[in-house]
Amino acid sequence: MIWLVGNAGMLGTEVAAELARRGLEFVGTDREVDITSPDAVNAEAARIAAAGVLEWIINCAAYTAVDRAEEDEAAARALNAAGPANLSRAAREHSAAVLHLSTDYVFDGRKAGAYLPDDPVDPQSAYGRTKEEGERLLRAQNPHHVIVRTSWLFGPAGKNFVSTMLGLFAEREEVTVVADQRGRPTYAADLAAALVEIARRAGGPWGTFHFANAGAATWYDFAVEIERRSRGLGLITRPCAVRPVTTAEFPRPAPR
Repeated sequence: MIWLVGNAGMLGTEVAAELARRGLEFVGTDREVDITSPDAVNAEAARIAAAGVLEWIINCAAYTAVDRAEEDEAAARALNAAGPANLSRAAREHSAAVLHLSTDYVFDGRKAGAYLPDDPVDPQSAYGRTKEEGERLLRAQNPHHVIVRTSWLFGPAGKNFVSTMLGLFAEREEVTVVADQRGRPTYAADLAAALVEIARRAGGPWGTFHFANAGAATWYDFAVEIERRSRGLGLITRPCAVRPVTTAEFPRPAPR
């Protein structure tokens, strides 16, 4: 039995669909179970375990409002740090493993090449700090863990860069997009398939891993491609220019 936490979010929706497609038995929960509460987590884990052997807890829940976290770090920490710790502890108590999603925001962005799982972390934002703390707490609670860091996640369920761009293209004649931040856009369904493949394997390997789709791009590159493809599919009909800007020209509360 698998407990999928955050099943209504962008990634959780795709993981639930992949679990169902593969015929794997799971229970999905979202905000009805408060993962920041140890009592709520323990009660739900016990309820699921009573119906069958609990083998995995997959955590797709997170506080992902990166800029808002700068003013509300306590709320971000509760969901991104205390929540994973509670889930990891509950998994250990039921002899289960925990699979947790993390982020490239745990790094400082100064490395010239691709980040590796054992590279030193140095988060620059409240969001990154709380996610890195969640990793540490989770590891400390349960040796049977897999942490998967990903980047620039997008998909059909929930708000993300693609949906934001489509909305702006429909409303404006020009949009400005940062052209000096570089990463790997990752499709939620592809990540979900990888996570379910991990959950199908018993006995590890345990530890921290990175998953992202192939091909690096800037946010500007990504926006240009979204505009090109959406126009070809007839999703947008009015002209909209995409103009590159620097991070300095487009300041945000959270450092990127």
